[in-house]
Amino acid sequence: MAIFYTPDILTNPCLSEEESVHCVRVLRLGEGAEIDLIDGRGNFYKAKIVQAHPKHCMVEVLETIPDKTPAFMAHIAVAPTKNFDRIEWFVEKATEVGIGGFHFIGSQHSERKNLKLERIEKIVISALKQSMKALKPEIGELTDFKKFVTQPFEGQKYICHCNPGEKPLLNHVCKAGTPVLVLIGPEGDFSPEEVSLALQNGFQAVSLGDTRLRTETAAFVAAHVVGLKNQ
Repeated sequence: MAIFYTPDILTNPCLSEEESVHCVRVLRLGEGAEIDLIDGRGNFYKAKIVQAHPKHCMVEVLETIPDKTPAFMAHIAVAPTKNFDRIEWFVEKATEVGIGGFHFIGSQHSERKNLKLERIEKIVISALKQSMKALKPEIGELTDFKKFVTQPFEGQKYICHCNPGEKPLLNHVCKAGTPVLVLIGPEGDFSPEEVSLALQNGFQAVSLGDTRLRTETAAFVAAHVVGLKNQ
C-alpha cells in the first residue's frame, strides 16, 4: 500500500513534486484512483486523485481518520557519531517503533559538529510511511550540551553514562504517561563535568544494562524501553 506525506493537505490538496512523481510516474496511478495520505500531525486521509500531474498531483480528501495510537513519550538527545550512517539507522528504526522527538547535542567528546537535517527529515518521513504512522516526531537542531540541559522540559529527565557509580536501570525508574527525555553520549561518553551539570539540572543517572552499547544502539534501546513502558 502506497502512502503519501502531505503536511498541508487541508489547505493545499496537492502532493509535493517528489510525491507526485512517485504517485503518477512510478506507480502510474491516474485520475479516480484512491490513495492514502498522512499529514505528520496525527491524521490519516483517504483521498482520490483528481488531476494526475507528475509534478503537482491534485487530490480530493474523502475521509479523515485520526491516528488512535497513544502519543509517543520518548525524546532522545544523542551526540551524533562520526559515522553518520549509524545515526541515520537510529532515526529510521526509532521512528518505526515510535518516538516523540530526536534531539542532537554537541558534547566535549563529540566528533561530529554538523548535521544534515534535510536528510534526517527524509528518513523520518520514509519510516513513517513504511510503519503506517501519522505523527511525525520532533526533530531538533544540533545544540551545545550546556545549553540543551539547561532548557526546560516538562517530564522525566535521564542521562545514560558509563562513569562509575550506582545507577538504576531505565526500565525500573521510567514511569508511563509523561514525556521522557534521555541523554545518550558520544562514543567517548559524556565527561564527568557534563554528567555533573546534567544532574544539577534535574537529570537522573540511569543504566541500560551491563552490556556496553554503541551510541546509536543505546539511543534505540532507550527509545524502545520508554515505548514499551507506555504500551
